[in-house]
Amino acid sequence: MQRIPAPPAAVRLLTALTAILVCPPSWGFTAEQGAQLLDLTNTAYGYIALFIFAIAYLFIAGEDYVRLQKSKPVIVAAGIIWILVGFAYAAHGDSVTAGLELRKAILDYAELFLFLLSAMTFINVMEERHVFVALRSWLISRNYSLRTVYWLTGSLTFLLSPIADNLSSALLMGAVVMAVGGHTPRFVSLGCINIVVAANAGGVFSPFGDITSLMVWQQGLVQFTEFLALLPPALINWLVPALLISLRVPNGPPQARHNRQRMKKGAVKIMGLFVATVALSVMIHAQLHLPPVLGMMTGLGVLKLYAFFLSKHDPILHEQGHIRTHHHDNLGGSHEEIRGDHTSVVQRFDMFRVVERSAWDTLMFFYGIVLCIDGLATLGYLNGLSALLYGELGSVWANALVGIISAAIDNIPIMFAVLSMQPPMDLQGWLLVTLTVGTGGSLLAIGSAAGVALMGQAGATYTFVSHLKWSWAIMLGYILSIACHLWINGV
Repeated sequence: MQRIPAPPAAVRLLTALTAILVCPPSWGFTAEQGAQLLDLTNTAYGYIALFIFAIAYLFIAGEDYVRLQKSKPVIVAAGIIWILVGFAYAAHGDSVTAGLELRKAILDYAELFLFLLSAMTFINVMEERHVFVALRSWLISRNYSLRTVYWLTGSLTFLLSPIADNLSSALLMGAVVMAVGGHTPRFVSLGCINIVVAANAGGVFSPFGDITSLMVWQQGLVQFTEFLALLPPALINWLVPALLISLRVPNGPPQARHNRQRMKKGAVKIMGLFVATVALSVMIHAQLHLPPVLGMMTGLGVLKLYAFFLSKHDPILHEQGHIRTHHHDNLGGSHEEIRGDHTSVVQRFDMFRVVERSAWDTLMFFYGIVLCIDGLATLGYLNGLSALLYGELGSVWANALVGIISAAIDNIPIMFAVLSMQPPMDLQGWLLVTLTVGTGGSLLAIGSAAGVALMGQAGATYTFVSHLKWSWAIMLGYILSIACHLWINGV
């Protein structure tokens, strides 16, 4: 018998992948099978898991004091909690449920991770192309009065947050406030408070404005265009305290002189590509019912192709002295080679270096938070909390309360906990919790990433105490925004 030659390795690999896709391996469960969760809150496993999470959260809250990145303790806590979950269910004769729930949690995180990685890369590339520097430079060069700068920075923050996320918008406008009014500490303090409130309010009426809004959108609870219903209450949330604070804003001429800076080559095209990527993500989610992350990753691929073009045709930096050339190894890394002694050198656009500036600590923090909350939910903690909040108080009061809680506890775990509880709410209820969790962090300077970042940027000028002095005005805006939502959108 003639021997048939073995197929090439590529053909064998393709055949194996096809077999896996057509007949996936059995893990003992299907997507339709619902796991029966146990109430393990009163067991030693439950108590230890809750204690571990509390310790990790203390490290998160004290990140600026202990100088330990928040992702590190929460990742360790996530691992310990899920080991406890596995032991707890195994002790009750169930060796399937813990693995099933963990895989679901990892899948939830994977979609969020890829979406955020794509969005953050776009923002970082636009920053590298001096999009935000040019905008800041233009504002400073206009020689507006301090009071005009106060309203301009607040308005632009509110409008930029739904697109460029609230943290980036706050940092950008905070730099303008500090450059223009650096010799008037009171103006800087009040301007930063205004920016923090505007950033958080502007982030709630778009899935791209805040992580909490993004999570609600990805769960399919609110469609992209339905977030626009939050525009009127979000506007009130910002305008009410902004008007009250403006009564104390000093007037006067600008205090900075600044040379005009321009965007680098390709910046406009990258902005257009970002808009097209967002539109693609919304379209495939609404029309094809595919996860929006597919559109974001496709846009990221196009961005990387365009970055390759820029790396070949865009000299961006000339230095005196030595020629520095970048090389990429097989693992995608890069290193710098110095050779010769020439009068000038060209450093070209490097996509890998831009991506390295993405907030990896933030992405890893999300991993830890998602797994910690899901682990506690698998132990039964969120069922009891949901019954207490949404069963006893009702959705309106419960959503208002979790928004206030988010001022002291990070809004991301708060929103993820609410999503994990799956309280019985209609569209207006989910819009309300998006509004409250997104804006409740404005009540305290430490209640949102924007506030914490501006405290670090402004130093002793904008502090926790200076923000706290205006918490009453921010609370008034918070209450009136909820009332506006109930009046316009109902419950």
